[in-house]
Amino acid sequence: MKKRRWLLSLAIALFPTFASADCAYLGRYTSWALETSHSVLFYDNKTPLARIEIPYCEITPLSTIRLLNSYVCDSDEIMVDGVACRIVTVEILN
Repeated sequence: MKKRRWLLSLAIALFPTFASADCAYLGRYTSWALETSHSVLFYDNKTPLARIEIPYCEITPLSTIRLLNSYVCDSDEIMVDGVACRIVTVEILN
């Protein structure tokens, strides 16, 4: 009984983390634009798809960005200039 109560408490405590995680399909992106040195906007032609924040890697206008997956979520990785960088926030824009 104590174990069941502990698991239920853990699930309730972690639920906001899972419920607030955003994901976006970026497989159809055609371009990206630098918003800040740590956030990027992805576009399908002129339609914005998503904004991602990568606080632990610096992105410049000349950076090379490569997706590891077409579908990206918070805490996934993306390649910036050949370095795997952790995505902290994915915000869907359309």
